[in-house]
Amino acid sequence: MSTRLRLLRKQNRLSLEALAQQAGVTKSYLSKVERGLSVPSISTAMKLARVLGVDVGRLFAEEVEPELITVVRAGERTPVAVAPGTTGATHYEGIATGVSGKAMAPFMMRPPLAADDMSFKSHAGEEFLFVHEGEVELVFPERSVLLGPGDSVYFKAEVPHRSRSVGEQRAAVLVVIHDEPCAATCAATGGEISSTTS
Repeated sequence: MSTRLRLLRKQNRLSLEALAQQAGVTKSYLSKVERGLSVPSISTAMKLARVLGVDVGRLFAEEVEPELITVVRAGERTPVAVAPGTTGATHYEGIATGVSGKAMAPFMMRPPLAADDMSFKSHAGEEFLFVHEGEVELVFPERSVLLGPGDSVYFKAEVPHRSRSVGEQRAAVLVVIHDEPCAATCAATGGEISSTTS
């Protein structure tokens, strides 16, 4: 139950103190439950389940529900439509787009070799890029960074940025955006991703 309770609490974005207060237990007691040092009574478990919005049986189930772990195979990514006639546009594939309430928006990006529009983009939150294959030039107003396979970069996404593939083939880049409002929107539609990121 300890692992399940911790996962559900985090999924509901509740601190240990907030859950304890709403369930009418002490923070130290709840901490012991999450660490497996104490087992709550049925009445306490029911209070916890009520606050977490789940059936009390979910707290005691041995298997982790599918919605807490989402596997996306390579062929199951969500393609993001590119406007007709924009051959130089960046291609995107959304990852875990069906998961609601996530705090990260992950997707695969294939930057163009020579983009039609090389204007800088910026958006709220933070961004992480990991180059899976090929080479990418990530350009900021005051500097540019050349990244090869295995290289990564983490930056504040409000810093204007743009990217392009370097070489004869488009690079493949894993991009993860962290910004709660963006992540919630991007979970529903990959189209929001392409309008904010380059």
